[in-house]
Amino acid sequence: MELRFCESEIRYWAERYPNPASNLENELMDKMLVNTVQQQKYLDRHLLKKVAQWKSQRRAALIENNSESDVRVITGYALQSPSERIRWGVLSCLEGVRVPTASAVLHFFHEDPYPIIDVRALWSMGMEKYNDRFAGWQKYVSFCRELAERNRMDMRTLDRALWQYAKENQ
Repeated sequence: MELRFCESEIRYWAERYPNPASNLENELMDKMLVNTVQQQKYLDRHLLKKVAQWKSQRRAALIENNSESDVRVITGYALQSPSERIRWGVLSCLEGVRVPTASAVLHFFHEDPYPIIDVRALWSMGMEKYNDRFAGWQKYVSFCRELAERNRMDMRTLDRALWQYAKENQ
């Protein structure tokens, strides 16, 4: 894994990300909402559907196929588990949630920093395709965390830079 651009340009690319961000993205990033989810330690079906709409319109309607109880239990398990493997895998038990949407749930609502799995962001890291195995996920998360920490930025800034660079250069 290697950035296709210089680390010193991360903030530049992040600043080129659409501003203002979409209303839905801003809603998901609302500090009060994030704090509420982190305190209650689960998402409800309505909020999960919003995350899915933001990440993948095509899959968002499938969220309705899950019971409210299943959504709360499974997202709660993902947000509370000490295991990276469980955080990564359990969310895909929900209808309409694959690794990209699961990564968005963790990105917006887990206390630890998580990148979002996205074809554009992956391309900016020199990856043509995501291997949806746990080892690939773990490697990507570790690389992004180290990159964000080394450059003293939050994961959202890094994620925006990766997405925007690919949008303009892929």
